[in-house]
Amino acid sequence: MAATPPNELVSVGEVLISAEELQKKVSELGAQVSRDYAGKDLVMVGVLRGAVVFIADLLRNLTVPCEIDFMAVSSYGSSRDSSGVVRILKDLDDSIEGRDVLIVEDIVDSGLTLNYLIRNLQARDPASLEVCTLLTKPERRRVDVPIRYTGFEIPNEFVVGYGLDFGQRYRNLDHVALLPEDAVPGR
Repeated sequence: MAATPPNELVSVGEVLISAEELQKKVSELGAQVSRDYAGKDLVMVGVLRGAVVFIADLLRNLTVPCEIDFMAVSSYGSSRDSSGVVRILKDLDDSIEGRDVLIVEDIVDSGLTLNYLIRNLQARDPASLEVCTLLTKPERRRVDVPIRYTGFEIPNEFVVGYGLDFGQRYRNLDHVALLPEDAVPGR
């Protein structure tokens, strides 16, 4: 089998959530967040890199003023399973003290990374701290984490697209798809 050129996507598996379903759900989440944060000092903290597409679409669906900041954390590397060891690769640029903070995640799997992030940000004395995630895998949860806004509950499968990656690929898909073993680049 010929190697896939680096700028071509390998065909991925079954579409789990279509582009239309994603946009409808993000619109609904935007309306909920707008209602809940009316009159508050909202700062959304996007978790890089996976949440970039989601936070951009969510932001466009808000009707309340807000700021955004980003953190980059790692617990996967290039593996399909979380290592459980969380490292901050990029911290917030601005203080969140006294602010209403909404962590925006692409996916909550084991809960280990999010649990670490919640503890880290709570120590910075925000007025409030909540979580909004596009996807969650409840059956994989190893740590109970409070999630206020959830887009979709999905099965315990590795997924890509709409910001989610494997080895930094597939983020640009406009839908969420299952990643079968044979779609892993280099195999």
